[in-house]
Amino acid sequence: MELIRGIHNLQPRQRGCVATIGNFDGVHLGHQAVLGQLAEAAGRLDLPTVVITFEPQPQEYFGAAAQTPRLTRLREKLQALRRYSVDRVLCLPFNRRLAAWSAQEFIHTLLVQGLGVKYLVVGDDFRFGHQRRGDFASLKQAGESYGFQVVSMHSFHVDGERVSSTRVREALAQGDMRTAEKLLGRTYRMSGRVARGDQRGRELGFPTANIHLHRQATPVRGVFAVEMFGVSGEPVAGVANVGTRPTVDGTRTLLEVNLFDFDADIYGAYVEVVFLHKLRDEVRFASLEALKQQIALDVEAAQWFFARR
Repeated sequence: MELIRGIHNLQPRQRGCVATIGNFDGVHLGHQAVLGQLAEAAGRLDLPTVVITFEPQPQEYFGAAAQTPRLTRLREKLQALRRYSVDRVLCLPFNRRLAAWSAQEFIHTLLVQGLGVKYLVVGDDFRFGHQRRGDFASLKQAGESYGFQVVSMHSFHVDGERVSSTRVREALAQGDMRTAEKLLGRTYRMSGRVARGDQRGRELGFPTANIHLHRQATPVRGVFAVEMFGVSGEPVAGVANVGTRPTVDGTRTLLEVNLFDFDADIYGAYVEVVFLHKLRDEVRFASLEALKQQIALDVEAAQWFFARR
């Protein structure tokens, strides 16, 4: 899969494609259905598939990130898209210039001149251009003028409701990992590089791998039974906390993982943490001793979960 960062990096050989546009946050079953729809058209027209996405996501640029936690960082999204026969990802920097593009400029500069799109799949509620003035109808009209076909995305339903990133976020916020897995088509996971922490876990007798999330908000919080990939003996079972560590007056959201029967040095390793079962919410304890006792109970509960699994 080829990653193209910015329209200025498009090359003449990359003109002519079938494309779709969106955040693709989570790359859930609904997104996967769209990618399948795109792949069918690509095979029929003998053209490459292109996913057009944005970084940061538009809602983050306009300041709504705190209310809409991201399911996947760009690197995680790209890892997921590689599994679904995507030939190219065009990642557009969402900035003042792009936000100011008129709907016509978006169509002409990006879709026609830049990509030479022949077939475009978007949601029928898709809005684009300055003040969101462009819509599905204007895309259809432009397609008739410029010679490309515009079709709406096929909806994908689970339990009678359309699959969406919002539904996944709601399931994760409630600690309902089974529903999240059902909507995503895979277990929910986060990835990042293991960094040195303040050694507080080691002092408590439960050393942790600390992973900075690089997100303005996280869709999961609390204590979980997890598995870690990217280390020797993978997957390695453990217990993880996602939160600010209120007992020690922490302020930054961090992912801390205590791995069972594991003592290798993994500082600097890029790892993937798979969230399997929520054990409890994060709470503030009256003392470090009380926190230590609860961590021991968390480890026991996680080990019981894995024994039953």
